[in-house]
Amino acid sequence: MEIKIRTEQIINGQSITNRQLEALWAVGKTGSMSAAAKKLGVSVPVIHRYVTNIESAAGEPVTKSTPMGTVLTAAGKQISDMYMAGEARCSDDHGFTVACSPVTEDLMMSVLSSLKMTDVELVISDDAHNTRMMIEGLADMVLIDDPLYLFDIDEYGFSADEIGYMGMVYVDNGPSFIRYRYGAQRVAFMFLDTLNTTYTVDAETYSLSEMLGSNKSFFVDEFLLTRKGLKLKSAVDPKVLRHAITAIFRSENKTVMKLINALKARHIN
Repeated sequence: MEIKIRTEQIINGQSITNRQLEALWAVGKTGSMSAAAKKLGVSVPVIHRYVTNIESAAGEPVTKSTPMGTVLTAAGKQISDMYMAGEARCSDDHGFTVACSPVTEDLMMSVLSSLKMTDVELVISDDAHNTRMMIEGLADMVLIDDPLYLFDIDEYGFSADEIGYMGMVYVDNGPSFIRYRYGAQRVAFMFLDTLNTTYTVDAETYSLSEMLGSNKSFFVDEFLLTRKGLKLKSAVDPKVLRHAITAIFRSENKTVMKLINALKARHIN
């Protein structure tokens, strides 16, 4: 006998099928409707219909077009992340799972590749989602960009180890800011507050390209820009906004310590 558990989302009273949610996830993963259609083996109009159904329930856009492709809005990302979390809870075969953000994605993938750890499941999301995965028992280790999250999860008794430090670039285009959803953003804006700077956060984005083309002020980790081959002028020395990258894990074991030691060996400073 084979038994499987599936979840569904009910958004504003409207039931959304897993196939529709999978389509939204695929759009976010691939960056385009056509690529998502190819990935799922359906036509582009089907993907459009699925996304439209989700938008109808949400009452707001869940995707938006940019010069670099189609990205999920904040609402779309929230729905997609909840879908993936639900799928992980229902899965009976997920193995060792590590989560990090796009800031440390290339670093983690490089380490996993060098260690030939092909059986590790890697989840890429923001600190809030990744720490929630730890709390809910869906991840074995996460890399946290924002050290303030250590206070948020202190009560759960996880082990922690600093693997390195990163500085942040402050692009100053005036008082109107766009907030990137990754990196130590709370630390950066606390820096502005200490200077008694007048500012407003008028937009948020999961998309690096959208942020770079926004003509607004923003903060972004220098390490991420370097990995992307980008160099931007910073209004302050990135070292002023230096923050720790911390590995959070449940308990020391051979796999965890192998990863942490390899990450530390990269000397991120």
